[in-house]
Amino acid sequence: MEKAADKIKSLAETKQIVLQWKKNGKKVVFTNGCFDILHLGHVDYLEKARGLGDKLVLGLNTDDSVSRFKGPFRPIQDQNSRAHILASLQFIDLVVFFNEDTPFDLISALVPDILVKGSDYLAENIVGADVVKSNGGVVKTIEFVPGYSTTRIVEKIKKT
Repeated sequence: MEKAADKIKSLAETKQIVLQWKKNGKKVVFTNGCFDILHLGHVDYLEKARGLGDKLVLGLNTDDSVSRFKGPFRPIQDQNSRAHILASLQFIDLVVFFNEDTPFDLISALVPDILVKGSDYLAENIVGADVVKSNGGVVKTIEFVPGYSTTRIVEKIKKT
């Protein structure tokens, strides 16, 4: 059985693996996010994303990029903890960090067949959509499970 830590790769390693998968006819799905406190909404979303293709690559925001995006008290869990937890999910094939404000460079390097984000995004506004579409790929959105968010969990904890 593959260890979760073996699924956490550098960009260079991820790029080589993705190229090999594509060469072998596999459809590569890419999504990204912070995934700070893993909850049902995350698991449902990631499982559905994986169901759109043969392999799922998860671009994971580094701690610095989460703080820039979510504020100084986030992330709750450090990037290595988040990566290991996510990599332990059977439907995630690779986890790769990115420190930029958006995953554009990562998407441009990997050129996945399918780019996925939550339905709170319009497909035409998803970062990297142009790269994926111009290379023959597709962009999809997935509905969230209502009522689940890390922000909501953090607020609930604060109230106790």
